[in-house]
Amino acid sequence: MAALDHVVINALRDTDAAEALFSALGFQLTPRGYHTLGSVNHLMMTPGAYLEIIGVPPEGRQRQEVLDSPRGLNGIVLKISDADETFARLVAAGFDPLPPMDFSRPVTVGDEEHVASFRTVRLKPDFFGGGRVYFCHHLTPDLVWRPEWLDHPNGFRAIECIEIESDDPTATAERFALAFEGRVEAGAVPARVVLDDCEILVHAGQRERMRATRLRFGSLDGIIARAEAAGIAAAETSPGCVTLNLPGLDTTLECRSDT
Repeated sequence: MAALDHVVINALRDTDAAEALFSALGFQLTPRGYHTLGSVNHLMMTPGAYLEIIGVPPEGRQRQEVLDSPRGLNGIVLKISDADETFARLVAAGFDPLPPMDFSRPVTVGDEEHVASFRTVRLKPDFFGGGRVYFCHHLTPDLVWRPEWLDHPNGFRAIECIEIESDDPTATAERFALAFEGRVEAGAVPARVVLDDCEILVHAGQRERMRATRLRFGSLDGIIARAEAAGIAAAETSPGCVTLNLPGLDTTLECRSDT
């Protein structure tokens, strides 16, 4: 069964504003990364899956795949250990993935510059119209999961759930489960795809889109206080759960407390 690698939030040309917003909310962001493909990013790390802000630089090469993707929540990425094997598995399962692709970005650790390298397999846009779906093999995971980037002032600890919408939730859930080697929970409403370390909930909707991601925190006090200071409404939807709608990013964060 597959494990989630990361969830992508597309800032397009507004990476500076997205960086400032998430910093104000108490997330620790990694220094800005510059991909060889023509995109920029910041990560919000956990010991498992992480959040990624992605965008394009103001000048120079600009990654068309990012520019063509929806603003806000727009990417679901699964962890793999062999891109060629994953490509072959997806083809055998009846999908039409794009061939494996290699790229990298510089990473500074202490006073030394290193190169973080990745090999990915991406499903074509017709797999899910609500965003990009792909698989990532981290060739240098020690340059991504670093202890100094795991401690968030707001207590962010994990990604628990991704919520999407589809006009055919059952078929979409079955398609995701097959591609991700997960399973569909029988009779669940909304349709539920169970992965190794999180779940995907597929709600009925008029179009395919990513509607929210649920994050786990040590406590909600930090995220609520920071959201209010940033002028973002923090609505308590149930005991121990708060929803944040982020202006300008078409992104909803469902925040759950450990306590």
